[in-house]
Amino acid sequence: MPGAFSKQFTEALDKGGFGWTKTEATLPYTLAIACFAAMMVPAGRLQDRFGPRIVASCGAVLTGAGLIITSFGAPSSILPALIGFGIFAGMGIGLGYASATPAAVKWFPPEKKGLITGLVVAGFGLAPVYIAPLSKYLLATYGINNSFRILGLAFLITSTIFAQFINNPAAAAPCKPDIQNKNQTLNAVSPVSCDFSWREMLRTREFYLLYIQYACAATAGLMIIGHLAKIVAVQSGNTIRIGFLFVALLAIFNAGGRVVAGVVSDYIGRVITIAFVCIMQALIMFFYPQFTTTTAFILGSAMVGFNYGACLSLFPATTADYWGTKNLGLNYGILFTAWGVGGVIGPVLAGRIADITGQYTLAYYIAATLLMFAAFLAMVSYAGFSVNVGDGEVTIRLSKKKA
Repeated sequence: MPGAFSKQFTEALDKGGFGWTKTEATLPYTLAIACFAAMMVPAGRLQDRFGPRIVASCGAVLTGAGLIITSFGAPSSILPALIGFGIFAGMGIGLGYASATPAAVKWFPPEKKGLITGLVVAGFGLAPVYIAPLSKYLLATYGINNSFRILGLAFLITSTIFAQFINNPAAAAPCKPDIQNKNQTLNAVSPVSCDFSWREMLRTREFYLLYIQYACAATAGLMIIGHLAKIVAVQSGNTIRIGFLFVALLAIFNAGGRVVAGVVSDYIGRVITIAFVCIMQALIMFFYPQFTTTTAFILGSAMVGFNYGACLSLFPATTADYWGTKNLGLNYGILFTAWGVGGVIGPVLAGRIADITGQYTLAYYIAATLLMFAAFLAMVSYAGFSVNVGDGEVTIRLSKKKA
């Protein structure tokens, strides 16, 4: 949920808000993240089987309808927001997200995976650039309920139209991993020549390392995104009242991070890049409690946005590198549930800590610790190890220079 709406929900009734607590205002956003992540698995399977156009169209309808349902919320009733934004819009966004990235990656050669993934997901990250100021304007002019109705109708119409232009290239000749070949290798720059099914992917230890890294990396970014307007108000003592501009700034660097990290990872490897952005994000989390000025929040928003956005291009590209593109929709959908885990932990943790202590400091430190752990796991992956695939033995050696 856009930060402007989340902040408005916590305002008093006489100021046009609903008077919800920070935790209550976070719940629709958190539920949407959970539904988004959970939907990525069936959406990925549907995209692989029926193509992206149908899946994207269904996502547009669900998201638009969800925003309209949310418009029936009230100070005494959070249920419409939970059902509309949390469930319907969350599922719709998952359907749309699952249909775009796999389709785009399939159109380009392996050495361009990072760049293409970064460009596609950058569009998703740029949304708050116009949503934040637009939401601010709509809230001031029409109030919470009518603003959701306007956004819902606009999203329903425009997204359904654009969904008709998404399609997959012609299918390549099928290829499956040879589970009898014990010398098969897997790395992030010279991708596998064959496609792994989701069952074969789950038999690799690399999947679980990536899963934990993704969950930890998503926690900090989603925590800040879900609370940024409120964080600015709390830490500045309500002297800075342009929180929506920081949301837009974060979105710009979010999109830029996706493209830059994708390009860089094409040259130095995904795993090294993942470790680097996790360390950078951890450092900014350690310093975030000291941010109280406009300049500090500009720096913090830019850094958090850049590093969080980088993860959103690195992990789908890594999935394609390790396990092929044929089943990328489903395979990445399964891995993407880790993002949902981080999305549930981050915003709820921050909201709860802020309600109890009046500050977000402890939440920052917890997020920083998780990010350092993710960086450590990336280094473990970079060191190399062997795993088993299928019913037979397949040794997967991760090259220190390529992983």
